[in-house]
Amino acid sequence: MQRELTENMDGRPHAQDALSMSRYLPGDIVSRRKGFVMHRGIALGDGRVLHNTPFKGEHICSEAEFRAGQRLYVTRLDRSARNHAVSHAESSPDRAYDLLNNNCEHTVSRAIGAQVHSPQLRSWVAGLAAGAAVFALTRHPALAAAGFAAARGWMARRR
Repeated sequence: MQRELTENMDGRPHAQDALSMSRYLPGDIVSRRKGFVMHRGIALGDGRVLHNTPFKGEHICSEAEFRAGQRLYVTRLDRSARNHAVSHAESSPDRAYDLLNNNCEHTVSRAIGAQVHSPQLRSWVAGLAAGAAVFALTRHPALAAAGFAAARGWMARRR
């Protein structure tokens, strides 16, 4: 379940957000929009988030740094997954960022003890492949764009 959050991890409401919504707990997955994708991390409590970025790799930062002025969303996990995520985050070695093998979704799935994967990356690759194939066959940009969108949508539904 994903909800928009309007509070800091310590419970203080954000000035720009008038409505108070669900708070998140240490170990929950937090997300924000980053261009065309969602950037993900693990809330650790005390205003800290474990996430993975191209220039810093896996690291713990403040909520403000993670949020980067964007709205924050939460995926509430069950207690055992949250405990595993916090334990993993506090004891895991810092790994370098790698778009294909260690992006923010890989970091989050590893932290919660799930199979390490990146659904967004998989859907983008499928969309680009489908778009390229349609364009190669038809030489029509609109059909290629439709192929891209259809493949991304199909992959998103397979999660």
